[in-house]
Amino acid sequence: MPTRTQYDLPRFDGISERPHVMGVLNVTPDSFSDGGRNVVVDTALAHARQMIAEGADILDVGGESTRPGSEPVSLEVEWARLEPILDEVIAMGTPVSIDTYKAEIARRACAAGAVIVNDVWGLQKDPAMAETVAEAGVHVVMMHNREAADASIDILADIDRFFENSMELADRAGIPRDRQILDPGFGFGKTIDQNFVILNRFEDLKKHGLPLLAGASRKRMIGAVLDAEVEDRLFGSVAVHLMAMMKGAAIVRAHDVRPHADCARMLKATRLERNPI
Repeated sequence: MPTRTQYDLPRFDGISERPHVMGVLNVTPDSFSDGGRNVVVDTALAHARQMIAEGADILDVGGESTRPGSEPVSLEVEWARLEPILDEVIAMGTPVSIDTYKAEIARRACAAGAVIVNDVWGLQKDPAMAETVAEAGVHVVMMHNREAADASIDILADIDRFFENSMELADRAGIPRDRQILDPGFGFGKTIDQNFVILNRFEDLKKHGLPLLAGASRKRMIGAVLDAEVEDRLFGSVAVHLMAMMKGAAIVRAHDVRPHADCARMLKATRLERNPI
């Protein structure tokens, strides 16, 4: 199993880098996309193995749904969902990200071997999160979020302000810049139109100087355009993520790993004009 000293995210500093695919492993009963599907331990572990076989570079494990309208769960409930699978998923050898905004959950998961904390509130929800990440010596995904969508705001300016706050918290805690990642948070506190503004201007987010993650898999912005239910949004998800990769996304977070892994490999081959290893 890779240790933190052996594993590091790529620098994504040139066209030779292939965008990475973060496979989603929800162990919640109420996730918007696959709620309840992976609650059973054996099913969750089988799904993790399947995503690795399909080319997942990272597994993002979450024990609390963050879908719109979801109810928060206690630390104890969240950990009770994660604990039965975490050690075995980490032992599979693919880098594991813990999807949580609670510092104590992050601390426990990183102690078990997780190498990324994926915080949907960008270090701004739990005051202890930045220090927890710094002490663990892991990477952090800092996602933009809002309590509610507001069609009247300049969403890109709002994201810029949020990112600057998150980066300041990370810097102050001692998280190195090469372990910080930004995510504009498709679908989180945004109107449908604002999501497409972000997609159209995705490359502008590179001005912050950090790797970017895009996570639009199966989200409402896709359903609104295609008039498709969650289970029928694969092609729309791939289309959005390919556009994001072409505009600079270093990581895409996806439920369907194989199609996204194939897209990432084809993008790299096109950029290099040869067949990459």
